Amino acid sequence: MLLKTDINIIKKFGLIVLFGHCFTGMAHANSIDCTQPKHASQKQYCSKALDEPREKLDNLFLTAQLITDAPVRLLIDTQTLWYNRIQQCKNLDCFKQQFELRHEDLNIYTSMNQSLTQHFLKFENGHFAASPVHLKVHQLTKDRIKIEGIAYRNPNNRVETQTIPFLAYTTPNQKTEITDNENDCKYTFNYSKALLSVQTTQKGCERFSGIYRLYD
Repeated sequence: MLLKTDINIIKKFGLIVLFGHCFTGMAHANSIDCTQPKHASQKQYCSKALDEPREKLDNLFLTAQLITDAPVRLLIDTQTLWYNRIQQCKNLDCFKQQFELRHEDLNIYTSMNQSLTQHFLKFENGHFAASPVHLKVHQLTKDRIKIEGIAYRNPNNRVETQTIPFLAYTTPNQKTEITDNENDCKYTFNYSKALLSVQTTQKGCERFSGIYRLYD
């Protein structure tokens, strides 16, 4: 039988392991080193004008790792994609806007139940797709499923053209033939273990077609 002191030691050890894991994740996700910015976009990212949003981002990311029920690997990979995207910014307004969007994403991870959601990121030749796409399959009820997604475009575009949305509703028995209500595009979804294949024959709908990796 464990003594109270033994239990406290075990709890403390568990917290140390947890925090160590989270800080390791943070180190892997943070691909911009502000001690040695290498080019113009990194120098602007590391500028004094963005000190506050950078600090807020770090705090939100760590908090998300600690309390979200979404896969930690998903947080790290979406953070990496975000770092890649923000380095495309050409002015301070673009940087500020991208920080706000990522802050919103991280708040969602910490405030909403992710246990009934499957997350998929698009891959090409074993790497993140050059034009990132994130799909989410939500189990709303026993008989209703919501599929939503977002395809990212150049962050320097106008706000309304920076992303392309995806939205569909279906049932567990009709998970393969999917219609995107946002763009009136029809897709075939094929699920295979940790992968999702999305195909379409419609021109102009190719943005969401491809191979996706499941995060669980």
